[in-house]
Amino acid sequence: MNCKNCEHPLHEQDSFCSNCGAKVVHHRLTLKYLWHEITEKYFNVENTLLRTFLKLFSHPEIVIGGYIEGVRKKYVNAVSYYAIALTIAGLQLFILRKFFPEALDLSIMIPESTPQADMDMEWTYDYYTILALINIPIYALMARLTFIGLDTFNFTEHLVIMAYVFAQFTLTTFPIIMTMVLLGGNFYIASYAMFPFLFLYTAFAYKRLYMLSIWNILWRSLFFIVVAGILMLILGLIQVVVLIFTGDFQEMIELEKAKRGVSYSISSAMNWTSYRFR
Repeated sequence: MNCKNCEHPLHEQDSFCSNCGAKVVHHRLTLKYLWHEITEKYFNVENTLLRTFLKLFSHPEIVIGGYIEGVRKKYVNAVSYYAIALTIAGLQLFILRKFFPEALDLSIMIPESTPQADMDMEWTYDYYTILALINIPIYALMARLTFIGLDTFNFTEHLVIMAYVFAQFTLTTFPIIMTMVLLGGNFYIASYAMFPFLFLYTAFAYKRLYMLSIWNILWRSLFFIVVAGILMLILGLIQVVVLIFTGDFQEMIELEKAKRGVSYSISSAMNWTSYRFR
């Protein structure tokens, strides 16, 4: 008998391959065995997913720092953990769009919401996974600039940190946000209500990773806000430049002028009508 993964010779009593370490499966797949595999891997108290989730709350430096230093077996790796979080987030959006579309009402957050704004949000939902992947390098860059002068972690390691942080945030807030939606809440309001937790947890994780004092992490957190503001401003300017070169910026100005012109005409007509019937 040979290992199904690496073809290394095995003995009948072997439970694991001595060459690659893979588990030797002696059972034929059945629904009972498949269910046992799933529950053993994901719902057992000793499983790596639950262990990773709980340990990231109490000692994030052990999980994240351990992965950066080479630990692979004890906890879920950064890529897999972030992939699980993205899957959960995608499931959340599917449920909301399919069964609770009223929870995605943008007018609660933006009273003068336009059909174009709604279309933009639909585009965001459709490409959520790509946007989420793009956000990680942006936040990693912010963190790298925030902790400039402390060379404990390089940019790639900040990517790992942010992947764990955002995955933990997503997995934690998913049941909370869904409960609020089930009780009639708005998805955007519920999401924004969770942002303080994201900020505090990020600060907590970096405090433990860098072994900083309360005051040190406090002023660096404030500096992070400044860095984020500057970076968002730069990205906004880049967006404006792109719009100008593509001609979309002028189109937006013309549309805004047209909208104001229509609003002015309607307002004038209403005032004139009111005056006539006094």
